[in-house]
Amino acid sequence: MFRIFDFTFSLLGLFFGSPVLIIIYIIGLFDTGSPVFRQERVGRYKKPFTLVKFRTMSVDTASVASHLASTASITKVGAFLRKTKLDELPQLWNVMKGEMSLVGPRPGLFNQEELTAVREKEEVFLVRPGITGLAQVSDVDMSTPELLAKTDAKMIREMSLMNYFKFIFQTVAGGGSGDRVK
Repeated sequence: MFRIFDFTFSLLGLFFGSPVLIIIYIIGLFDTGSPVFRQERVGRYKKPFTLVKFRTMSVDTASVASHLASTASITKVGAFLRKTKLDELPQLWNVMKGEMSLVGPRPGLFNQEELTAVREKEEVFLVRPGITGLAQVSDVDMSTPELLAKTDAKMIREMSLMNYFKFIFQTVAGGGSGDRVK
């Protein structure tokens, strides 16, 4: 049932949001020269997929979890995109393709071994990763792997149509702070 909503909302979001996506892309060209960021992430059933976002850090930033990156690597435009969560918009493409859901656990990196192990124990990989979810609106990020995996598992157990829309609304309304950066 959620897949129908995911596909419909991501298609509509990409279509109606295309002017904003184009403007951010052009601004990103001047900011970093490479406005689109692609990174391999851990998906459903631990299958790899390429996550697409707007770049918020300098091009030479190491491929690590956000909480391990330095704030010095975030560009001025990137700080705005993170604060407004506009950097996440290109992930609608991942949702439309079926690699992600609008609501689900945020996809981690393969080098986040502790997080992957705890999520595997909590059976988090049985669902598609998402753009937002309970952890994001509760300010739980990847710097606390055990808490994150337990929060993700709780969200999965309690997922309902009402919660699906609640997490989307809370995110759009500015809930949560996203992944912290040192």
